Amino acid sequence: MKILLVEDEPGIADFVQQGLEEKGFRLDVAEEGVKGLELALTGEYKLLLLDWMLPGISGIEICTRFREKFKNTPIIFLTAKDTVDETIIGLQAGANDYIKKPFHFKELLERVRVQLRSGPQEENQLLSVGNIALNRETHQVFKNDLEVHLTQREFDLLQYLLQKKGKVCERIEIIQQVWDIYFDYDTSIIDVYINALRKKLDLGKQENHIQTIRGIGYIVKD
Repeated sequence: MKILLVEDEPGIADFVQQGLEEKGFRLDVAEEGVKGLELALTGEYKLLLLDWMLPGISGIEICTRFREKFKNTPIIFLTAKDTVDETIIGLQAGANDYIKKPFHFKELLERVRVQLRSGPQEENQLLSVGNIALNRETHQVFKNDLEVHLTQREFDLLQYLLQKKGKVCERIEIIQQVWDIYFDYDTSIIDVYINALRKKLDLGKQENHIQTIRGIGYIVKD
């Protein structure tokens, strides 16, 4: 379970990171707003912990811009601001919860668990193999954090193969599920799209993530 923490106070950042990692979470930490927004928009995180006042851009702006793309990911503000008006501003920007500094770690942990337990689930929105990541919600594909532009059919094919990672996908299965064709059809079209994916994703012999199972189909492997 991966969480993004955007916090410019090193003491608080270290305290939160150490505590949550000890509980089994994985954390990325950004110390200023621009980097925090950049990381958030990758869509890799199941929850965001945002400080309100940050260098660069504020936590409110991060929250607002993040919500334009990701509607369901929980956001919790960590802040010294606690007036009713400020709380309303945070909630209107898209926050799910609000915890006032200073806080006890047990309280933070419980609020994190509540949001991850009760909020809309976004499991499997991010599919990956090796250094390739596909975000189903934003309809983007990245290799080494650089976006790779695919056609709709290429995206659908890659998404299907990633969903079946580690399992052999037979040609007839692919043509039915990706092309929506359920009659006798020349499946060699699949080879054309597989070759296009390999080329766009720059998959050489050292990164043979999309493997051909001769006479049967394909398999995606790390």
